[in-house]
Amino acid sequence: MTMEDIYNDLKRRISPKRFTHIMGVTKTAEILAKRYGADPDKAYLAGLLHDCAKELPLSQMQAMVDEANVLVDRAVYENGALLHGLAGAVMARDYYGIDDEEVLEAIRVHTTGKVGMSALDKVVFLADYIEPSRKFPGVDALRKLAFIDLDEAVLAGYDSTIAHLLEQKLSIYFKTILGRNDCLAQMKRSR
Repeated sequence: MTMEDIYNDLKRRISPKRFTHIMGVTKTAEILAKRYGADPDKAYLAGLLHDCAKELPLSQMQAMVDEANVLVDRAVYENGALLHGLAGAVMARDYYGIDDEEVLEAIRVHTTGKVGMSALDKVVFLADYIEPSRKFPGVDALRKLAFIDLDEAVLAGYDSTIAHLLEQKLSIYFKTILGRNDCLAQMKRSR
């Protein structure tokens, strides 16, 4: 599929609100990639497809990862908010024909993060937080920080998510905590 085909397919099958979010992430990821030396074309594509599976029913996401023989933690498998990244990577590969492993990985980890994130992973992860339609306390400060220091902004994104989950008395996916701690350790080593 061409980029135009992907765009048109998403516009047709995704809700208008989600599509607005997707386009905001796409543009923000492209801008951040240019700022921090990641590939802007890959950032655009990963941004475009990052939520391609988000509106699917959980059972359909589960079937997709089952059919692709992807091993997944039970905590992710049973939670659509977490599973949509992995299901989106499978969908990007199998339905949209994307074979770029960096793009697929950025889609896969855009919600949970991971240990050892690449610049592209960080850009898409952060763009998902700060795109223009996002409205939550602290988003403006996070947007400013995103253009000053990528790692500090990613750390702030992790911290914001963890604080929100704690406030809501929701469980925190353990790999998100590991990713946050890895980001902090890398920042300490590089300074």
